Amino acid sequence: MWIGACTSAIGTWMQMLAQGWLIWQLSHSARLLALDPILQAVPIFLFSLLGGVLADRFERRHMLIFSQCVQMSCALVLTVLVGFGWVKVWHFLTCSFIAGFGQAFGGPAYSALIPTLVPKEDMPNAIALNSIQFNAAVMVGPALGGIALAKLGNTGCFALNTLSFLFPIVALLMLNTRFQPEKTGETILDSMKQGIVFIRKQGAMQGLIVLGFCMTALAVPMRTFLPMFADKVFHRGVEINATLLSMSGMGSVVGALAVAGLGHVRKKGLFALTMLVCLGATISGFALSKSLAVSCIMLFLSGAAMMAAFAMVISLVQLIVTNEMRGRVISVYNFAFRGGMPMGNLVTGQLVPWYGAPTVLAVNGALLFAVALYFLLAQRRVASL
Repeated sequence: MWIGACTSAIGTWMQMLAQGWLIWQLSHSARLLALDPILQAVPIFLFSLLGGVLADRFERRHMLIFSQCVQMSCALVLTVLVGFGWVKVWHFLTCSFIAGFGQAFGGPAYSALIPTLVPKEDMPNAIALNSIQFNAAVMVGPALGGIALAKLGNTGCFALNTLSFLFPIVALLMLNTRFQPEKTGETILDSMKQGIVFIRKQGAMQGLIVLGFCMTALAVPMRTFLPMFADKVFHRGVEINATLLSMSGMGSVVGALAVAGLGHVRKKGLFALTMLVCLGATISGFALSKSLAVSCIMLFLSGAAMMAAFAMVISLVQLIVTNEMRGRVISVYNFAFRGGMPMGNLVTGQLVPWYGAPTVLAVNGALLFAVALYFLLAQRRVASL
C-alpha cells in the first residue's frame, strides 16, 4: 500500500509541476495560479466532515478506491486536452475541483485506516514514515517532471500521473485489513455533532486544530508561488521551479525521517511548537532572500520543519481520539488543515499583486512565528502534551 501511495503521489507532483507552469504561461496571473489549489481544497473544506462520518460507517478501503478513481479520471481528461492542444485554464480549475471532491472522501478514510495497520505505541513513527511517501514525491516528482517535460512534453506528465493511480488501486484491492463499522440509527448530522462534542471536551484538541489551520494557511502559499519566484525573482524557467520544489520536498523527507528516528518523543506538543517557530522563521528567510543558494537552504529547512510539525500534530490527534470516533474527528482536523490551504492561497493571491510575493510571504512567516510562540508561551495546553 505504501508503494502504491508513493507512486501516485509522485505522479501527482509531476502533474502539478506541469500544471502550475502551464497556468502561469497561459495567464501570467498570480490570482489564477493561487485559484488552482484553492479550487482543489474547497471541496475538501466543504465535504470532509461528511467524508469523516462515512469513514466511520462504511468500508474505508472502498472509499479510498473511489477517491483514486475520481482523481485518475481527472488526470486522464487533462492528458487528452493537453495532448490535443485544447486545454484552457478553466479546464485545469475544473479538474482540480473534481479531484478535490474525491480527496474529501479519501482523506478521512486514509487517515482513519492507518491506526488499524500499526500498534498505537508506534503511531508517531508510522505517521512520519507514511508522510515520507508524500514528501519523497515532492522531492522526486518535480525532478522527474522536469525530465518528462524535456523528453515527453506536458502531455507526458499528465499521462504518467494517470497511470500512477493504478498502483494504489491495485494495492487497496490486495489489502486484507477490513473495517467493520457498528450499525447505527443516528442521522449523519447527529454523527457530525458527536465528533464536534468530542473535540470540545478535549481542550488540547482545539489547539491542535487551530495549529493545523495556521500551518497550512500561512506556510503552503510559499510552495504555491514558487513559479513566480523562479520567473520574477530569479529570472529563470521551469527547471529552477522544479529545483526549488525539490529542495522543499527533500527537507520534508529529512524532517519525516528525523521524527521517525527519534522514536517516542516525550514532549510531542513542545516539539511541534518549536518546529512551527522554525517554520515561520525560514518562510520569512526564503521570502526575503535574493540568493538562489540561500533560498534553497531556506526551502530545505522549512520543508523539514513543516513535516516534523505536521507529523507530531497529527500524531497527537490520532493518539487522543478513540477508534469509533476516528473518522469524524480526523475529518474535523482535515477540515481545518486542508481548509487553511484555500484560505491562505486566496488571501495571499489577493495581496501579492499589490505588495509583491516576497513581502506577503515574509509577513506570513512572521504571523506563523507569532502564533507558535503564543501556544508555546501563553496557551500551554498543546505544549504540555
